[in-house]
Amino acid sequence: MIDNAKRMIAGLTSLGIALLGLGIIASLLSPTGRIPWLGDISGNIVGLINSLGSQGIVGLVALGVILYLFKE
Repeated sequence: MIDNAKRMIAGLTSLGIALLGLGIIASLLSPTGRIPWLGDISGNIVGLINSLGSQGIVGLVALGVILYLFKE
């Protein structure tokens, strides 16, 4: 039962990452950079990177945790 839950969570995470990639590509291809139902995805990612960069070592540790969570 736990293995089924782990597989389901892994599948949903993979789907979410794929949809995020699709949203980034769509927002970069759009003339305004914004998609009505998704918002400003690329702007939000740039803001996240800027905030991690301004935090120094704490941002570096947070980036390491994020990369560890996305590792498959």
